[in-house]
Amino acid sequence: MNEHDQGAMLRRIWSRRKILAFLAVMGPGIITANVDNDANGIATYSMAGAAFGYKLLWVLFLITIALIVVQEMSARMGTVTGKGLSDLIREQFGVRATVFVMSTLLLANWANTVGDFAGVAGSLEIFGVSRYISIPLAAVLIWLLVLRGHYKQVERAFLFASLMYITYVISAILAKPPWGQVLRETFTVHFEADPTYLYMLIGVVGTTIAPWMQFYQQASTVDKGLTVRDYPYSRLDTILGCLTTDIVAFFIVVACASTLYAHGVTIRSAEDAAIALSPLAGRYASLLFAVGLLNAALFSVAIIPLSTAYALCEAFGWEAGLDRTFREAPVFYGLYTGMVATGALVILIPGLPLIPVMILSQFLNGVLLPVILFYMLKLTNNKRLLGEYTNSLAFNVIAGATVLIVGLSAILLVGISVVDAVKAAVVSF
Repeated sequence: MNEHDQGAMLRRIWSRRKILAFLAVMGPGIITANVDNDANGIATYSMAGAAFGYKLLWVLFLITIALIVVQEMSARMGTVTGKGLSDLIREQFGVRATVFVMSTLLLANWANTVGDFAGVAGSLEIFGVSRYISIPLAAVLIWLLVLRGHYKQVERAFLFASLMYITYVISAILAKPPWGQVLRETFTVHFEADPTYLYMLIGVVGTTIAPWMQFYQQASTVDKGLTVRDYPYSRLDTILGCLTTDIVAFFIVVACASTLYAHGVTIRSAEDAAIALSPLAGRYASLLFAVGLLNAALFSVAIIPLSTAYALCEAFGWEAGLDRTFREAPVFYGLYTGMVATGALVILIPGLPLIPVMILSQFLNGVLLPVILFYMLKLTNNKRLLGEYTNSLAFNVIAGATVLIVGLSAILLVGISVVDAVKAAVVSF
């Protein structure tokens, strides 16, 4: 074998090792980002496409950059420090800050869980399954998956759920959109002073980055045992996750824009979108959209309570982790069980209006997100904590702008939601 052949063989071995190393690290970034497309997020993207066609696609391009910046900071802190975000907040900012953040996170995540259980009910009602059957069954299956599985088993199940988002891509293709126009709108900034347009624009921004995401990714990075040596692969995992989740959001908007918007069909939920697609894009597109909604809702009601349990246990020093037993981590599994059980029970209350619960989750997310992003920016600039892995000047500029824009968007979304809620209450009174 000559030197050229030896060099080629060594490069192949090195490349194979890199691929295997990435596959071993892959998971926390991809899973966290894809769960961001939960039932509430899918409803937002569906309504954006149905109401404004392709005019909001440019926002997804910019928000993807912001999402990568925020989640990369979580991955970096997790691999370098070996600690979760709530643990670092307690150590660096004290008990009062921790209690405020954790109590707000608990309420916001519980409200998000209720909303995602509503997505489970709505998606299966399309197939004729009563919520009084689907919700208890879904809650039990999700609970058993987490309670009985080890970290690797649960992670494999979640990665499979991430793959199921391909259904939205297929739905959009079946809708046969004008791809030339789609691409032009994606890279053309379109702005309208119309209040409804602004509300939807802010909604798309606000639904893309949620407070639970930073806690879950950093906690799962630590739980998986990733260290600073794994950081380059963890960073790649994060970037791929952020790209795939917003590509899925892109195709949801396209599917609804090319059918519902084109035919003047208005919707109020993701279930409405799935049903309305049938006569416009075909039965298969409609069914795939409904299956995607079910997958997203189930995925979210598994991950968001898990994120909450991780965050609270880290914050207050309780044992946590999927590789621990119920006896070893009773508070961790107790919190998870309580979130899943109460979230499911709320959906089974006859005639319960879910809109106030949704508004509560938006309000709490809007209050918490700017605070979390501010803390993360402070932590990732702490040389004593991260050493050579602190933010660069360029990264600080991008991250600072992200914190400002996302924070203001979240606050505006809260304000608009509260005003709408007050108006609705006054009208009904």
